[in-house]
Amino acid sequence: MKRLLAHGDILVWEKGAFTCIRNGYLGIDGDRIDYIGAEEPRGAYDETKDMTRKLLLPGLINGHTHTGMSLLRGLGSDLPLNQWLFDTIFPVEDRLTEEDLRIGMELSMLEMLSSGTTSFTDMYMSPGYTARAVLDAGMKANLCRPLQSFDPDEDPMTCRRMGEMLALFDRWNGAGEGRIKTDFSIHAEYTCTERMVRAAAEEAHKRGAGMHIHLSETASEQQKCLEKYGLTPAQWFDKLGAFDGRAYAAHGVWLTPEDRALLRDRGVVVVHCPESNLKLGSGVADVPAMTAEGLTVALGTDGAASNNNLNMMEEMHLVSLLHKGVHREPTLLSPHEVLAMATVNGARLQGRADTGVLAVGMKADVIAVDMDRPHLVPNTDPLSNLLYSAQGGDVCLTMVDGRVLYENGEFTTLDRDRILFEARKAAKRLLG
Repeated sequence: MKRLLAHGDILVWEKGAFTCIRNGYLGIDGDRIDYIGAEEPRGAYDETKDMTRKLLLPGLINGHTHTGMSLLRGLGSDLPLNQWLFDTIFPVEDRLTEEDLRIGMELSMLEMLSSGTTSFTDMYMSPGYTARAVLDAGMKANLCRPLQSFDPDEDPMTCRRMGEMLALFDRWNGAGEGRIKTDFSIHAEYTCTERMVRAAAEEAHKRGAGMHIHLSETASEQQKCLEKYGLTPAQWFDKLGAFDGRAYAAHGVWLTPEDRALLRDRGVVVVHCPESNLKLGSGVADVPAMTAEGLTVALGTDGAASNNNLNMMEEMHLVSLLHKGVHREPTLLSPHEVLAMATVNGARLQGRADTGVLAVGMKADVIAVDMDRPHLVPNTDPLSNLLYSAQGGDVCLTMVDGRVLYENGEFTTLDRDRILFEARKAAKRLLG
């Protein structure tokens, strides 16, 4: 099917910045963009959508989340990370069934689609079971099964979690015409042994898979790793081969200048999760230093249990303001840089060369923001309005591979009422 989005303002990425085509046209042929311009295209289209007073931009890419944790939203609020994770979250996660994980992922996809996310990077249990839910919903996702091991004598080749990680890659990588990608994952330095990390890194490198980890999220994590190994977490992972291929690291709040240089040289993408880091009291990652030193920084929400939402519009708004205030410098992190974190850099993190920008030949992963809202008028600078004024609820269209998945409050592939009913029922059983 050929579809034309007409009379919208269109954000296109050119030479490291976004420019806006006012009152433009975006043509889609099947799953790809076939036209972008200020003049109406000559070719015929099967359907034309009037995008007057709408802003078209690439679908947002959530660089780090745990979708199954949406059922744990609000659990253990106002606790430090270690207490929150080990005393509150892990005991409930032990009771999660595969059905719970499916429901949690579906609930998360409702939230993400309605706020403009087209692709997400997920780290959670039983991702093979939830891969089918992603395909049915029409979204894109990089999935992984995080590896944890506390026994230094555990054999990687007989480890159940390692087996699940390998099976996930072999079964699901590339499914849905590439909408599903599967990566390897080590949960964190403090939840895994050297032997297991080295084995996982070797298997990932052998398959050309990405590596997804938590890195230097808290001061205690950084300090304890130094005390135990004489290395920072970044140095420890690098020594064990985790950064030998495509790798991305969530948080990076306590990276040293030497850590940042190491990650830059290895091409590791750092995923900034400001809202979760603030809520857990972990600190504020020095993103301005990262970008100034040449690191690629993407943006993520983390899980709904520590955020407490999966709203990338909110995440962009926060990161646009946070570092200006912390460093007392209003020129830091321009709207161009922040939107790139949620689009261009997210696509690089996921290993998706065909999305992240609106351009002819790219996949039609497109969202529209309704700029005809009181808080978005006047619309003299669409990009500034998007980052400083727009809300997740202003998203009125979410399209993946040219297929409309959400429009004006309606979902085309997900049963909203059923999912909300099942989510409330599961949460009541789990949380009481």
